Amino acid sequence: MTPLHQLRAGIIGTGFIGPVHIEALKRLGVTVNGICGSSKSARKTGELWGIPEVYGDYDFEAMYASPNIDVVHITSPNKVHVEQCLKALDMGKHVICEKPLGMTTKETQLVVDAVRKGGRKGPVFAVNYMCRFFPAVLQMRAMVARGDLGQIIHVQGHFFQDWLLHETDYNWRVLASEGGKLRAVGDIGTHWIDAVSFVLGSKAQSVFAHVETFHKTRKRPKGEVQTFAKVDPKKMVDYKVDTEDFGSVLLKFGKAKHGFADGVHANASISQVAAGWKCSLSFGIYGTKGSVRWDLQQPNEIMVGRRDGPNQILQRATPGFMEDVANFTDYPGGHAEGFSDAHKMHYRAVYEHIASGKKTEPLFATAADGHHEVKLCEAILQSSKEKTWVKV
Repeated sequence: MTPLHQLRAGIIGTGFIGPVHIEALKRLGVTVNGICGSSKSARKTGELWGIPEVYGDYDFEAMYASPNIDVVHITSPNKVHVEQCLKALDMGKHVICEKPLGMTTKETQLVVDAVRKGGRKGPVFAVNYMCRFFPAVLQMRAMVARGDLGQIIHVQGHFFQDWLLHETDYNWRVLASEGGKLRAVGDIGTHWIDAVSFVLGSKAQSVFAHVETFHKTRKRPKGEVQTFAKVDPKKMVDYKVDTEDFGSVLLKFGKAKHGFADGVHANASISQVAAGWKCSLSFGIYGTKGSVRWDLQQPNEIMVGRRDGPNQILQRATPGFMEDVANFTDYPGGHAEGFSDAHKMHYRAVYEHIASGKKTEPLFATAADGHHEVKLCEAILQSSKEKTWVKV
């Protein structure tokens, strides 16, 4: 396998998530050679992180043309993902694209087709559904596939945040023209669905959903603003909101190859206006022999439930939460691993897949997975409008 430090990355985007990618890559020893964004922010980010090649005016094609970049990380607004992905693939670059993969299935299908056209020798493509790489999620996946929980009956959970609770909270994701017609469900709800799908080993086949916008009108700054940044309300203007604040989603999953999940019913509550919740992706998997529950805000513990025996709290790097995830956790028990570590493990898995010539197991989300999540979003919108179950 080629050493990971011989692979070189270029990043598009300098907002909240771009530097998260940069930090994780540097922890892996991967060289970050390029940064692309607005001229001012790209220059500032390049100086801060010691990135030698700076591409202003969002000139991603110039960055792709660099002979010093092998892998492109796309962390730009959703509306430009597909254009940037297709060009990268066309120029032979490996890609890790932020979710969602695109705005519509019509355009994400183009990415699926481009990856398929590349074939076995073509570039590696991943979508950044990094929640798959929390050790707890991988541990629960192993337990389900082994039959530890018996036949899975149902799944229940939520993804709650409060960063858009006030009418003065603003980000480009609130605008359908920038992020897509689904905001809360599209931005964080798909993380929940992908993680559950990964644990079960099967995809959602039908949905019944209700989404709603509490703040019909919000206030926005006259200029742009970074994610989670605060803005003076006196310098804001009113605008009509065309994306949802929260939603309730019922899902029915297909059959898993391991046989322990077939037609599993799941329900998820999604909200970006849930006061007090900062980033709580939580779900419980309930089977005939037992259950497991987990929350991203307490990532190093899994609650195991039994009907005829004592309940347990499994702690990462201790028996029962150790052997199955040995390749995806680096620190001893009691030394917490969280959000940034899951990003690191995700990129390690993708870069090892590249370095091995695609010989490692692709546990990461593929272009087809990203396309399926966009199909889900379209089905959720249709279901909420028509008040009925919709097949994906």
